[in-house]
Amino acid sequence: MTSILDSVDSRTNLVGENRLELLIFQLGTRQLFAINVFKVREVLQVPHLNQMPGSHPKISGVATIRGRSIPVIDMRQSIGLRPLSKDEESNLIVTEYNRSVQAFLVGKVVYIKNMGWDEIMEPPSTGRSNYLTAITKLDHENEQKLVEIIDVEKVLAEIISYDIGISDGVLDDDLSNHLVGQKVLVVDDSSTARKQVTETLGQLGIECIEKKNGQQALNLLKSWCDEGKDPRNEILLMITDAEMPEMDGYKLTSEVRADSRMHDLYIALNTSLSGSFNEAMVEKVGCNRFVSKFQPDLLVDVVQTRMREALSK
Repeated sequence: MTSILDSVDSRTNLVGENRLELLIFQLGTRQLFAINVFKVREVLQVPHLNQMPGSHPKISGVATIRGRSIPVIDMRQSIGLRPLSKDEESNLIVTEYNRSVQAFLVGKVVYIKNMGWDEIMEPPSTGRSNYLTAITKLDHENEQKLVEIIDVEKVLAEIISYDIGISDGVLDDDLSNHLVGQKVLVVDDSSTARKQVTETLGQLGIECIEKKNGQQALNLLKSWCDEGKDPRNEILLMITDAEMPEMDGYKLTSEVRADSRMHDLYIALNTSLSGSFNEAMVEKVGCNRFVSKFQPDLLVDVVQTRMREALSK
């Protein structure tokens, strides 16, 4: 099964091109689901799972993979369906999200599909949509099939509680009055991720303007420019995810940098992708800072750094 990921090394070439690669899989039915290959470490057949007494009901057990104990989450059960029945087609998708490694128990892994973010659409507001960030369509077995792209951050947030508390010593008392009433543009297709950021910054008295994808954010910024407004006077900074339907965070940043009316807008990339990869991409596309999800102290540091910069001018 590892051979299905042979093309993953080429994925860095997609950055800034508004493209992505989806790992397509099933959950015991013919319906197709997907997650972004960027988050995938490997795919393997289901090994022996050790049970964990008292663990969350959506955790099927713990697998020992390359000498490391990794929790295994039943993906089917996590999106509101009955637990997955393991069979010879079952697989584990080992992923890295928010600086942690976990595996998802899935059914048959179908293939990897290279697509443009403009082919990815918002999910309908019905049924399982609470667990989806997007949908797309592709040809599969001589028919066009709907693919549901799972909001893994929401799945994980229901199993692992995230603390939005800010550590002692992080807040700069000299900046507190200046931060109250400031606005920040938060761009993320995951409602869970947006909530984490808005609740964290809300503790500082900051108002967040939320957008679900890069295209929505770009439209807002351009509308301000068209009205003769300087986006830097409307928001302190923009915090954007990397992966989003219609337009990803890399493309959004490139578009902002290419527009002379807003090219110097302060942009922070806030994503669950691996830090080493994104630190290189920050330089490539021109972001000011990179913050791996979810780290409240670092979010606050980014905002305070930007506030100090604004006050010094």
